[in-house]
Amino acid sequence: ISFGHWSCLFTVIILHLVHMFEYNLLNKYITPFQEVEVYSVTVGCTVMSRFAHTVMTSKALNKANFSQEIFFEVELPKTAFITNFSMEIEGQIYIGEVKEKAKAKKEYDKAVSKGQTAGLVKASGRTMEKFSVSVNIAAKSNVTFTLTYEELLKRKLGQYEILTRVKPKQLVQEFKIVADIYEPQGIAFVEAIATFLSNDLLPLVEKTVTDTKAHISFSPTLEQQRRCPECEGTVIDGDFIIKYDVKRGEDLGEIQIVNGYFVHFFAPPDLPRLPVNVVFVIDRSGSMGGAKMLQTREALKAILNDLHEEDHFALIIFDNDVATWKNRLTKATKTNVDKAKAYVAEIKDRGSTNILEPVLRAVNMLKKDQEATKIPERSVDMIILLTDGMPNAGVTDPEGIQEGVSSAIAGTMSLFCLGFGNDVQYSFLDVLARQNKGLARRIFVASDAAVQLQGFYEEVSRPLLLNVDLQYSDTSVDSLTKNHFNHLFEGSEIIVAGRLSDNDVDNLQVKVLGQGVRDGLHALLEVSTQDISVFQDSDQTVTSSLCTSNCLSSSLHLKLAKNCSLTVTLKHSVKFMIIKHTKVWKRRHDQQDYLGFYTLDSHHMSSSVHGLLGQFYHGVNFEVTDVHQAETQDEHHAVMYVKGQTLNVTRYFSQDLKDGKNISCWFVNDNGAGLVDGAVTDYIMSDLFETV
Repeated sequence: ISFGHWSCLFTVIILHLVHMFEYNLLNKYITPFQEVEVYSVTVGCTVMSRFAHTVMTSKALNKANFSQEIFFEVELPKTAFITNFSMEIEGQIYIGEVKEKAKAKKEYDKAVSKGQTAGLVKASGRTMEKFSVSVNIAAKSNVTFTLTYEELLKRKLGQYEILTRVKPKQLVQEFKIVADIYEPQGIAFVEAIATFLSNDLLPLVEKTVTDTKAHISFSPTLEQQRRCPECEGTVIDGDFIIKYDVKRGEDLGEIQIVNGYFVHFFAPPDLPRLPVNVVFVIDRSGSMGGAKMLQTREALKAILNDLHEEDHFALIIFDNDVATWKNRLTKATKTNVDKAKAYVAEIKDRGSTNILEPVLRAVNMLKKDQEATKIPERSVDMIILLTDGMPNAGVTDPEGIQEGVSSAIAGTMSLFCLGFGNDVQYSFLDVLARQNKGLARRIFVASDAAVQLQGFYEEVSRPLLLNVDLQYSDTSVDSLTKNHFNHLFEGSEIIVAGRLSDNDVDNLQVKVLGQGVRDGLHALLEVSTQDISVFQDSDQTVTSSLCTSNCLSSSLHLKLAKNCSLTVTLKHSVKFMIIKHTKVWKRRHDQQDYLGFYTLDSHHMSSSVHGLLGQFYHGVNFEVTDVHQAETQDEHHAVMYVKGQTLNVTRYFSQDLKDGKNISCWFVNDNGAGLVDGAVTDYIMSDLFETV
């Protein structure tokens, strides 16, 4: 797009949001005469409900007596998207236009060939992309570059991370990093560190944290940036890192609604880990020799140490041939793990690469052990493939391999693919993993390759739920983002967004389905005016006085208050209260204790819920006529028409639990005959856990 004689063009690569959020800033101004002064570098990051908005501004002065070209480079995360880029030159602002990747590349090449100003985003390292642009600046002129980009933070290993890489390469008169975080759910913790922080600079990191807000700033003076008192070099050279997490309640997550749209954050706490059945399929072909094989052996030993005793594992190594440590999965006892580590230590590189055969061997191994019930029924089956090259033995056609693997797995397990090095055809592995409920990750050949491998396994080794479905009522939601997920791993988070049919949050009903360690809650709660008893799995697990104690289980939370009220929460979602009341009979000079049942949160109930109270969750149409005063002033008799029945009812005043006000209530005699479906005896279970 043209502005007078200036033209600005830059590209944005749109990617799926992944597990980690990073900010990386690299400012580099290169001129043949080095007479450009960068006098201001500021980074402002605002995070609201995990969504980060970052504005990077740099100001430079051409101190020379002639015009010269200034290069501006910024590294930004691959998962971020640029929303604005502008240049201000001597009071005139030039705004760039965001283009889709393929179209932008063509226009960039065209602009460069004409000598116009243009910017392009290119891959830069493991997680970053580099945006670069150059402009010719007149003598003694100023230029201000402003880049804005945004990203949804992804939770990884129990925290969100903002990483800012700063390499100004010179002392800067104004240098500032500021981050403001706002999380309505509440902030659990905030940490701010930097790789270049010395003891002298550490106090310059200012952090203010309240319940829902955090403010972090770092602004060293020119003298504080110096590497030494007489040096011109800067100590600011590395990563500035902010880590934080939010508070999480025992419910179905946090739902935020803004302007007719909602976002649902789901990361339930305290779920037990599912056992893992994992087959490691390791490439030992000739190209894996040297440092690659050494690092693979080191990583595998560390990963084996991290296995839980309830896990099962197997090792398959391959080149053009396939070899197994054992022909079935093995329980991860210390003895078995030690033997497996000794086997790993002897793996040597050789031969070519046959990918399909070892992966099919792993699939069959898992299926046979499933059928023979040698592995836990409620567990997670996964294959982790590590390879550094393209298949050149056996079946070598990528599509043929993908079809063969998908047909064999048939949705019964997950395949994770790790591509080692730059030679691997990563797109092939990425498709292979996505087709089979997994994901792919590139492992970079570097001194920390073993750490990369361990880090990946740490992410996927703690599954909490399988086949997670977040369902929303059709009448309240118009459209949704992805709402089915193969796994929920510990320390991660599921996010679903959608558009509401209306802005009424009370109409948004959410149901979360998933397979965990246990199928569900099998419990019976018995409450009387004297005691409560909780029966779970046919055993009486809790007996306590109604007004004196609390009890808690993984799926059933009971809270007893001194006012003789019992709050019951099922699976962190459905909530109701039982209150002990006392009725005084003035004429009989007597009193009677009875229990009131009140629903506090029933919108998580199934649409087909019934039962003594469930049949009324969706409302009942009724009409009251012939209201007349009874013997006492506070009572009235009337006739109620409901469900095709004619009932005699009595109106009393009762206290509303929400605000304490007296409200009129209609009481139906004879145990609610004619009002409830069937008879009261239909709702009494004669035997604990009996199925009718």
